[in-house]
Amino acid sequence: MSTLIIEGLRAAVDGSEILKGVDLEVPAGEVHAVMGPNGSGKSTLSHVIAGRPGYEVLGGSVRIDEVELLDKPTWQRAEAGLFLAMQYPTEVPGVALRDLLSASVRTSEDPAEIGERMRIEAERIGFGSQFLERPLNVDLSGGEKKRNETLQLGVLRPTFAILDELDSGLDVDALRMVSQRVEEETQEHGLGVLAITHYSRLFEQLKPDVVHVFADGRIQESGGPELATELEETGYERWVTAPAATSAGLPDDPFADPLA
Repeated sequence: MSTLIIEGLRAAVDGSEILKGVDLEVPAGEVHAVMGPNGSGKSTLSHVIAGRPGYEVLGGSVRIDEVELLDKPTWQRAEAGLFLAMQYPTEVPGVALRDLLSASVRTSEDPAEIGERMRIEAERIGFGSQFLERPLNVDLSGGEKKRNETLQLGVLRPTFAILDELDSGLDVDALRMVSQRVEEETQEHGLGVLAITHYSRLFEQLKPDVVHVFADGRIQESGGPELATELEETGYERWVTAPAATSAGLPDDPFADPLA
């Protein structure tokens, strides 16, 4: 069984440290939630793991088993089994979803099987097969873009998925659909999930095995699903102990979602 291993991860933007030593292990088939207040560095964590440009890695390691990811470009991290479901999926005019997925899957797979998998995944999230011919994310609503992310997840079948605020901007029905689809991947194909969010509503369908409290650039506490309920009820005050640990204490991350 594979494991996503994060050890002592430190990262900075413009010389200001944002991640201050993150330690985390996510076994395949498990869902780990990372919850924290605004400005805590949650989105930065997802960006650094996925290889988004603009961050300086100061130390630590991110591995899938024995494969180090930090020294690899983004496409090689994806090839190693990593998938990032973005908070704000990008529109790509002129590139059909079918063409993107055909170019992204392992070349050893049967093209006919890949095409059938695309059709099945489109139906599972309520899209017709004609949706595969549309330019990627162009003229889609926020909810449709998030459903599209889970369609890609189902076709590509990565080993680990980073969900960066997957629940943001979704109504109740769309949230149920996308979270249920991710939950099915954990059960059907052993997908490991690192779900980054503010709120516990994502976990009404996507059941977390472990919940981590993230504040001041590091994991502060870990526990079971009941910890998500506690955070929803009481907030993060007991982990944010001083002004230095609030958003005023962490440097602004120009690559982060301003609402994250």
